[in-house]
Amino acid sequence: MKRYYNIAGLTVEMDSFGKTAAQAEPYAILEQVDADVKIEHYPEAFRSKYSEVSEEDCEYAYTGMSFYKQLINFGGLLLHSSAVVVDGRAYLFTASSGTGKSTHTSLYLEEFGDRAFILNDDKPALRLEDGAFFAYGTPWSGKTEQNINARVPIGGICVLSRGETNEISRIGGKQAIFGIYSQTLRPQSDAYMDKVLALIEQLIETVPIWSLKCNMEREAARISYAAMSNA
Repeated sequence: MKRYYNIAGLTVEMDSFGKTAAQAEPYAILEQVDADVKIEHYPEAFRSKYSEVSEEDCEYAYTGMSFYKQLINFGGLLLHSSAVVVDGRAYLFTASSGTGKSTHTSLYLEEFGDRAFILNDDKPALRLEDGAFFAYGTPWSGKTEQNINARVPIGGICVLSRGETNEISRIGGKQAIFGIYSQTLRPQSDAYMDKVLALIEQLIETVPIWSLKCNMEREAARISYAAMSNA
C-alpha cells in the first residue's frame, strides 16, 4: 500500500516494507496528498544486480537512490556524510567509507552533551532554499538508525582525513568542488549532472568548506567546532 511522507521538505509517495518502512515512520503523513517525489518498487534488473544482499536491504538501497536522484530537481543533493547539530547549526563531515565520519561526530556528542545530536549518520539531504543551504534528516542513514526528521541551517562542511594531530583549514576552488563531488550522487544523465555541478558551485560559494586532519580524540571535535562555528 502506498503511503505518504514529508522528507526534506518534499511530499514523497512510497510503497515500502521492512527497514525502509520502519525508518520512514517518523516522516509519515496521515492523509493522501499530491506527491513531489514518487518512489516505485525496485525493478527486477536492480534486484539481479544486487542479488547478494537481502530483499529488505535491496529495497532500502533502491528507495534511497531514487529519492536522492529526484531531489536534484528540487535544488537538493545527497552528501555522503555524518551530520551533527550543535546549538542549532549542522556540521557535516564527509569522506570515503571507513575514514571515521561517525567516529568524529560521536566525539561531538561526548564533548557537547545535550547541545548536540546526530541529524543523519550517512546520507543527509542538502537543499538550497531562499539563497541558503539547509541539511535535512532522511530515513536513509546507512548501517545505523541515526536520523531525525528535522531541517537545520548548515554551519560548515568538512572533508575528513586521518592524521596524527588535529589540523583544520578552509578550502575552496577545485579542492572543495572535488571534496563534495566525490561524495554525492553522480547521475549519468547530462541534464542531471549539470544540475548537480551547479548546486555544488552554489554550495561552496554559500557554505564554508574545510579540510580536517584528525585523530580520534575529543580534542578533534573541539578544534573542528571552534573553527567552523566562528567562520
